[in-house]
Amino acid sequence: MDDSRHALIIANDDYQEGGLQTLTSPAADAEALAEVLGDPRIGGFDVQVVRNQPSYEIRRRIEDFFEERRTTDMLLLHFSCHGLKNEAGELYFAATDTLPKRLRATGVASAFVEECMADTVARTRVLFLDCCFGGAFSPGTRPRAAGDVHVLENFADDKLGGEGRGWAVIAASDSMQYAFEGARLADGGEPKPSVFTSALVKGLTTGEADQDEDGKVSLSELYEYVYNRVVRANRNQTPRCKSDYRGDLYLARSERRSIVPAELPERLRAALASEEMFTRMGAVTELSNWMRHTDLSIAAGARQALEHVARNDIHAVAELAGAALAAVRIAPEPAALRFAPVPRHAVPPKQHVRLLGPPVARSCTPRPSDDRLHAVQSGDGLDVTIDTATPGPLSGDIVLKGCVGEARIHVDAEVRERPVVPEPPTKTPQELEEERRRQEERRRQEEERQEERRRAEEQRRRAEEERRAEEQRRAEAERRAEEERRRAAAEHRAEAERRAEEQRSHATTSPPGLKAYRAPALGAAALGTAIASLALGIKAVVEALRLQQAGETWANIQIHLAQESTRDLVVCLVLALVSLILVAVTRYDLRSSTGLYDERRKAAARLLTWSAKVLALPVLVLALLGIIAVMIAANIS
Repeated sequence: MDDSRHALIIANDDYQEGGLQTLTSPAADAEALAEVLGDPRIGGFDVQVVRNQPSYEIRRRIEDFFEERRTTDMLLLHFSCHGLKNEAGELYFAATDTLPKRLRATGVASAFVEECMADTVARTRVLFLDCCFGGAFSPGTRPRAAGDVHVLENFADDKLGGEGRGWAVIAASDSMQYAFEGARLADGGEPKPSVFTSALVKGLTTGEADQDEDGKVSLSELYEYVYNRVVRANRNQTPRCKSDYRGDLYLARSERRSIVPAELPERLRAALASEEMFTRMGAVTELSNWMRHTDLSIAAGARQALEHVARNDIHAVAELAGAALAAVRIAPEPAALRFAPVPRHAVPPKQHVRLLGPPVARSCTPRPSDDRLHAVQSGDGLDVTIDTATPGPLSGDIVLKGCVGEARIHVDAEVRERPVVPEPPTKTPQELEEERRRQEERRRQEEERQEERRRAEEQRRRAEEERRAEEQRRAEAERRAEEERRRAAAEHRAEAERRAEEQRSHATTSPPGLKAYRAPALGAAALGTAIASLALGIKAVVEALRLQQAGETWANIQIHLAQESTRDLVVCLVLALVSLILVAVTRYDLRSSTGLYDERRKAAARLLTWSAKVLALPVLVLALLGIIAVMIAANIS
């Protein structure tokens, strides 16, 4: 649908020849069809409208329309007017200057239209004929021609066909039938499109013609939709189609999209196939969360898997899956609408219905049970309106269908006849035009007021939702802060209890008596041993000095050192080693028995061991050196 698309709409409702009755639908036909075809979201056509023009002008516009085109162009031509035939059975379309007795000169021949369609280089050509071709009269109808005319026989396959060229002609009715108009002048209301064009417009606007919901409306889908609606509206009118094209010919876009379920990850498929019940239940819980995913295909895939589990698994797992499926459903709010009585031909009243739930539940298609009900997507739901053209009570349903099921919105309304008022005096055309402008202005102002009210309500609703969301955020923040305070208090109490318990444990496990003084005693023993080793060392030195001062010979001194001092130095060395061993034992006891000593005893033991170490280490070194010196002296002598 990316090629260039052009549409020409020809509508004639005002005829100079008195024998041709004035029609009311063509103007509305042209306006409604031009709007939907020109909408870039739907048709995307470049639309031209030719209304109430003479035959020569219409022929020129048709020829211009089909000339100077590209092969990739799609051309659509629509006629809404009287259809006439001459004595030879040739079909003509009536223009404002058409004379029934001079059709060849004043009418637009179907043969001319056929030649223009055949001569264009555009490969895709579509012709809509909303014209009447004879027959009986019936309430609500007005014939647009007389006699027996087989419309489609006027368009030959051999002229319109060709290799790689597609064409289609769709007529509102055919032999011995008439096309029904949507309004009569006697109704006092504004003209509405004919039954045929109404079906075209509604099928394209609402997307109902997109029967396979692939987002595109093909010509075959549109014809089937129009055919069913026209025949249902009146059995006396049967649309006909004649075409020759390959593949699908798409005329418009549609907002309808069928949701294709996404494939589950291998992890989830394995969990669902597990023999462990709790593993499958965990997968069901995860799938229930996936049904709220913003990606509709993922949500649909999760729902499809849950439906399979609900049908085939054991009771416990199937019940869990069923509950998850029941939680996601189409939920309109409100589920019933009641409109106040409205006058006939008044501005259609509108009410808004919100669609609640996750995205997959809000993705649904409205299908009104009555043609007078209309529902269109708007914001977070649907805008529901009623057609005020037909008087009487209205009670119907709007069926909402989606991949999660369906729901109904019941609608009650009443359209009342306007009170009969005396016919006003005849007005001049200028007065009528001025009155029409005033009515248009009043209608426009009313629509603006309704739009303002809708916007105000939407703003109020959004503000309320934001307020609720903000309250929820604050409540959540306060809840988290309270939980954090409670957790900190609990940790503080636990730490305090742990410390108290530790102190009680230390108190209860501390032995009575002298055992609590073991480390200080060992430290004192180490210090005493260090002092004793120091005293022996000093004694040996003093004895050597005394002998030297007494004038003893070196030989006597050596003998004394070898006999007496060596023994003292050895004892000194042993005592220093014992002192250091006691220091090591004391420090190990302090590290391994932390609960046995209080801080005062620990400090005393550390001081004693430090002092013993300071004394024992130098004495150990000096004693060792003295012993070595004595041994060397003895060898020299």
